[in-house]
Amino acid sequence: DAGVHNKAWYAATCDRKTAEDVLYQSNKDGSFLVRKSSGQDSRQPYTLVVFYNRRVYNIPIRFIESTRQYALGREKSGEERFDSVAEIVENHQRTSLVLIDSQNNTKDSTKLKHIVRVS
Repeated sequence: DAGVHNKAWYAATCDRKTAEDVLYQSNKDGSFLVRKSSGQDSRQPYTLVVFYNRRVYNIPIRFIESTRQYALGREKSGEERFDSVAEIVENHQRTSLVLIDSQNNTKDSTKLKHIVRVS
């Protein structure tokens, strides 16, 4: 179990556009929510959506079958792995999350600060 159900930050039925819209409306750095990934791929079941510096980042949350753990973004060596999606959120409420802008090849970082609810 990913530990997402009944969490304030989990927007179960939210699509990408809706998630981006509510985050733009919040207009607060560090606003975030977790939604189901659009692709419905078992290896990438969720997406962490974060608002920072007037931009919205959609960060895939991967499920690693071999260890039954979760990790953020593309697979990389030495990546942090977590036992649940809830642990990823709790971790990044304390420690900064690196945000990579693939278009401009820039890096930023923010903590997950403001839970955004989709009405």
